[in-house]
Amino acid sequence: MFVISRREFFGLFKGVKSIILIAILFLTSYYSAKFAHFLLSELELTGKDAENVHATGLLALILFLGQLFVMALSHDCVNRETHDRTIRFLVTRTSRFSILGGKFVGVWLFWLASITISFLLVSIYSRKLDFFIYSQTLSTVTYYIALTVLLSVLIPKPSITMFIGVVIGLSLPGFGFWLNYTSNMWLSWIKYVMPYYYLMRDDYSFLVIIVLAGLMLGAAQLVFHRRDF
Repeated sequence: MFVISRREFFGLFKGVKSIILIAILFLTSYYSAKFAHFLLSELELTGKDAENVHATGLLALILFLGQLFVMALSHDCVNRETHDRTIRFLVTRTSRFSILGGKFVGVWLFWLASITISFLLVSIYSRKLDFFIYSQTLSTVTYYIALTVLLSVLIPKPSITMFIGVVIGLSLPGFGFWLNYTSNMWLSWIKYVMPYYYLMRDDYSFLVIIVLAGLMLGAAQLVFHRRDF
């Protein structure tokens, strides 16, 4: 598992897309923190909203484009191996649990490093690191990664997961926030399996997002374990 996760982690830093996305994260963190005082004066924020204004840009970026970013980089994290037939080599050297776990951990560590550095940039201006918002952001990205891994296991062709990744990445946030306000009883229950319902609460409900991510990884493992290569 360690070798697979390490390869996945360092591999993500080598692509042009990764460099562009990291630059977007860092620039958003820098400018949202630098010009936070303009938001304070224009919106007249007070209390906790004023304390968290420095991370507003970064939070909005992760909430609305985070799934798209994760899918753009890792939509083929599993089916790439099956498509290139390298999975046959991997399953003879290690367990399927280690393969899937290594893929997830490698991608998760990449985003952990990127988000941590982004929050450190914000903390330079805010002079503090809000661990609550930091934890919310990490839990959300964990959910995104788990969903990406699940889709990469379910769908064998990387080209299809790339297309579906774009569709989901663009539509999921808007649909998720809409579910929180709709009165449609046939659809409103879906909000409980999406992260946005828990992120809108000011308590530690975001821990449920980790549970949801674990369930998706468990489903991915069941499918991956039964598949013939």
